[in-house]
Amino acid sequence: MRFGNLATAHVADACLRAGLPVRTVSLRPVVAARVAGRVLPAQHVGSVDIFLEAFESALPGDVLVVDNGGRRDEACVGDLVTLEAKAAGLAGLVVWGLHRDTVDIQAIGLPVYSLGAMPTGPLEMRTLPADALQSATVGEWTVTSDDVVVGDEDGVVFIPAARVDELLDLAESIRDTERRQAAQINAGTSLREQVRFDIYLAERKKRPSLTFREHLRGVGGAIEE
Repeated sequence: MRFGNLATAHVADACLRAGLPVRTVSLRPVVAARVAGRVLPAQHVGSVDIFLEAFESALPGDVLVVDNGGRRDEACVGDLVTLEAKAAGLAGLVVWGLHRDTVDIQAIGLPVYSLGAMPTGPLEMRTLPADALQSATVGEWTVTSDDVVVGDEDGVVFIPAARVDELLDLAESIRDTERRQAAQINAGTSLREQVRFDIYLAERKKRPSLTFREHLRGVGGAIEE
């Protein structure tokens, strides 16, 4: 996927520019690694077998997205699940919950994102939903195999698989504009000069309803969108 030279911030801004919900959550990588791939959903109910079943239908490059309800009283993924995921050809794991076996996961090297670490494993068995392998809820977002997830040090973003090319085109445009802006700042031209901030302030006095984003669209700036 073309995400390699982008950041989740660019993808999130692209969603906003395209009029899509910005489906993002603040998860931290266990190792400093990026991830991108089709969502492979799994709802955890207290046993590892749900992940093994998910791997049976996984495609190379999929990302296991684990829904453990955001629980912070148990870890639901450890080194064996991570190692099995790697052996199955997955690109990584995204866990709406906690992980354990941090040192071993770091040694495996597969990207794993979670809410944090805890030594305690699953505490109880719960009823397996009929759609346990069809969808996963992460934060306020429910995702399926019709979605793609991208992740880096800032967190993860979910985007519709059918609109990946469009969104990555937008993200690349935003990235390139920001790089030009950064280069100009380093060369001595402030961001205020680049976005003609003095003109914006003057125009806002005449028209108080004018927003900075409206002004940016007129001067070709990408920040905030």
